[in-house]
Amino acid sequence: MLRPHPAVLRRLVDEYEALAAAEAVRGPVDANPRARDLEYTLCVSTGTRDVERALQAAHQWLATAPAPVREPAAATASQREPAVTAVGRRMPATEPA
Repeated sequence: MLRPHPAVLRRLVDEYEALAAAEAVRGPVDANPRARDLEYTLCVSTGTRDVERALQAAHQWLATAPAPVREPAAATASQREPAVTAVGRRMPATEPA
C-alpha cells in the first residue's frame, strides 16, 4: 500500500484535530463539510474505513516517519560568491560524443 508523504499526513491530522477541538464546543464534527472531507481523506490515505482507526494509523506512521530534512537558509547577498560574467570570453567548444 502506498503511504502519503509524512508532511501531507501531518497537515491532514493537524487540521482534522484542530477542527474537531473547535467543533467540540459548538456541536458534532460530522455536521461540518470540511470535517467530512478530512475524514474521508484520512481514511483513504491510511486504508481504513473509520476516522478513529485512520487517526491511530496516521499517528503510528508519523511516529516512525523520518524527521523532515530542513533546507539550509538562503545565503544573504554579502555571503554569496560574486557573479562571474563571460563578457568578451568564448565558451570552450565541446567535442561530439
